Amino acid sequence: MAKMYYEKDCDLNKLNGKKIAIIGYGSQGHAHAMNLRDSGCDVIVGLRKGGKSWAVAEKDGFQVVTVPEATQAADIIMILINDEAQADMYKKDIAPYLTEGKAIAFAHGFNIRYKQIVPPANVDVFMAAPKGPGHTVRSQYVAGKGVPCLIAVEQNATGKAYDIALAYIAGIGGARAGILETTMNEETETDLFGEQAVLCGGVVDLMRCGFETLVEAGYKPENAYFECIHEMKLIIDLINKGGVAAMNYSISDTAEYGEYVSGPRVLPYEETKKNMKAVLNDIQDGTFAGKWIAENKNGRCFFNSKREQLKKHQMEIVGQELREKMLWKNDSDLDSASN
Repeated sequence: MAKMYYEKDCDLNKLNGKKIAIIGYGSQGHAHAMNLRDSGCDVIVGLRKGGKSWAVAEKDGFQVVTVPEATQAADIIMILINDEAQADMYKKDIAPYLTEGKAIAFAHGFNIRYKQIVPPANVDVFMAAPKGPGHTVRSQYVAGKGVPCLIAVEQNATGKAYDIALAYIAGIGGARAGILETTMNEETETDLFGEQAVLCGGVVDLMRCGFETLVEAGYKPENAYFECIHEMKLIIDLINKGGVAAMNYSISDTAEYGEYVSGPRVLPYEETKKNMKAVLNDIQDGTFAGKWIAENKNGRCFFNSKREQLKKHQMEIVGQELREKMLWKNDSDLDSASN
């Protein structure tokens, strides 16, 4: 069993006298900055001059400076901008200003794992990765709770990196829920695999196939949306709370029987695992990372075309129309997935 840490294992005082720079003020950035400030830490925000988040962070009461200025002023530099933008920004605005004994931190290990960022040997490198979106990191903290976090120390130049990383996670509220020890390689590879094979790629394609199958068979698209897409959250909430057994306890016996006899027909076990292993291999050997890096360097033509196709899909159009008519619609529950 991997090692777990809690509040009793973390000493927030390890951050006393240290200035923390949060680079980026999106979903995760605003949550980290606010939670750390509310925990009594000295926080500044580093942004691109003239960026749209500058005024937002200032309105929230933070001192906002450029990324080079933040790097020079801070002892801990947490990078919370999008993965694909980190390497260029690091080389231009952070690397020239890193000095011995500082710490550079990440909420995802992509750029370290695939060596897009290679920090000097005389700085600490750690990861503090909440397993939830930024708005949840913030709302749980405000409620006196926390979002579980992953911790990894890639480079312990000062000999104090673990203490600093644990204190940082305690500062954002993660220690209230639990901190799981991992490595940046393991976090990156499992995170990418989960997103691609199950949570995003797998689930979205499964819902789309179900929706299209019902509509092509002559059923109303509104019914197809409710049965194959809307109810997904209800099912996942049950699993999140008590595992698959809790879901099966809550659903009808008819639904549970259907799970056993039809699930393997839709996703043949051996064939699905074979395909998943191929996805994992591409993540492990760098094939996926290479494609994503190249996609960003070449104008994102494939990415943008797929995003546009999805926007025009009937399940998205029908879903939007239905959500606009539902009394449970609450835009405040939505949060940008960007960092």
